[in-house]
Amino acid sequence: MRLKSIVARTLLMVVLAGGMSFSSISIGQEAIANGASGDTSIRGADPSVIQTADGFVAVESRIGRNLFVRTAPSLAELADAKATRVWSDPDQLGEVWAPEIVFRDGRYQIYFAAGVTSDHRMYVVSSDQPAADYGDATEILLPDDKWAIDGIPFHFEGKNYFVWSGWQGDTDVQQDIFVVEIDADDRPQSLRAMISSPDQSWENIVGDTPTINEGPQPIVDPTGQLHVFYSANGSWAEHYCIADLRLKAEGDPLNPQDWFKSNGCLFGANPATLAPEGVLATKAKGVGHHSFVLRDGVVGEQAAQDTATFFYHGVPAEETPANFWAARRWFKGIYEWVPDVTYGTGEHSDLGWSIRFAE
Repeated sequence: MRLKSIVARTLLMVVLAGGMSFSSISIGQEAIANGASGDTSIRGADPSVIQTADGFVAVESRIGRNLFVRTAPSLAELADAKATRVWSDPDQLGEVWAPEIVFRDGRYQIYFAAGVTSDHRMYVVSSDQPAADYGDATEILLPDDKWAIDGIPFHFEGKNYFVWSGWQGDTDVQQDIFVVEIDADDRPQSLRAMISSPDQSWENIVGDTPTINEGPQPIVDPTGQLHVFYSANGSWAEHYCIADLRLKAEGDPLNPQDWFKSNGCLFGANPATLAPEGVLATKAKGVGHHSFVLRDGVVGEQAAQDTATFFYHGVPAEETPANFWAARRWFKGIYEWVPDVTYGTGEHSDLGWSIRFAE
């Protein structure tokens, strides 16, 4: 059935833990004008891109110890923009992974994971400009002090939260999605709540260990309900894909029972992983660890648009690399909100908004 254009107004997610500045979906016509489709030629994984008064700002990790930032006036110019090294692990934390850049209270903050093997923890560096003068790394002291990666702060209904992928214990057998309430300085104000585990067959289509839920990306739909989109299956193979967790209306983000999981991935290259409404990726495989391109805007409702831009990583579909991870690139696509999608089954089900991705 042909998707209807979205005409509702929407309260959009903030990826800013301070609650002072919100980010919103970049408008559809602008996304199209910026050529929002296909291989960007940026080699690497785990894209993170935002839009501020300084333009489009992206952060990436290189060789496991350096953070680079690039800025451009348009998405079309981002791939050709100079990437500037802004941090280089002076304390030799090791294995610097998956940075996420946010903007709040006039400052850029880059959250990243670092640490060797089981010592991975979340850290943050900050600056008042996008590509210079980042200070020392500060550890985010998450509850239970367990292995943690892919963390990002967000603000929802008057409270600050931090969501990440981590271990329940001390061994590498399963990655779950956790959320905790935090204050404006990223200090936890609650116990951690596990809101998703890779407990569905489509989340581990080939029976790998560890099983994976990672790369959480919070966003709010046109009715104000919170979502956390995430990646499932191993990022080391073509089955990696994007799924969704939707918080029920008036639900508590810290109550696992208030979350509903999509009935399969919503974007992926393996049809066996997809929900009935999922979209098959054909330009790349191993697609996931995405970033919604969000604009710094005023607190409150923003007009919903037909389409908006997201980035994701993957390996070009025609390639068969010996090292899958090393072959990953940033891809650019578009998405739109669609209503009346059921998550879950039977008594534990929820009807609401979802996202339709496109390459």
